Amino acid sequence: ESVQQFTVAEDADGRLIGCGALHVMWDDLGEIRTLIVADEWLHHGVGRAIVDRLEENARALGLRRLFCLTFEVEFFSARGFEVIGEQVVDPDVYSQLIRSPDEGVAEFLDLAHVKPNTLGNTRMLKTFD
Repeated sequence: ESVQQFTVAEDADGRLIGCGALHVMWDDLGEIRTLIVADEWLHHGVGRAIVDRLEENARALGLRRLFCLTFEVEFFSARGFEVIGEQVVDPDVYSQLIRSPDEGVAEFLDLAHVKPNTLGNTRMLKTFD
């Protein structure tokens, strides 16, 4: 990941308590990656604040859709993400994405021969108004 893609959350003493990354995948599509919150800060709004900031950043970049691969379906559903099927882009874009060297794109498309999604994550998508 690139450092500039990350948003971090700190406590009052400046200790890292959470982080998440926004990765631009396509002209209007971004991915939330590497979202994590320290155990002692779970259920205190840290994850929500990070996702809110990542969404603000996505909008500022002109993205219209955000994607994530997650086990935390309930968390992302509460933030407007919906479980999706395999194809969320039109066929022309899909054919271009297949040729991408970015492993995140391969996982997004579930290209098992490139990068298998062996963890069983759920694909979710949020579209901005």
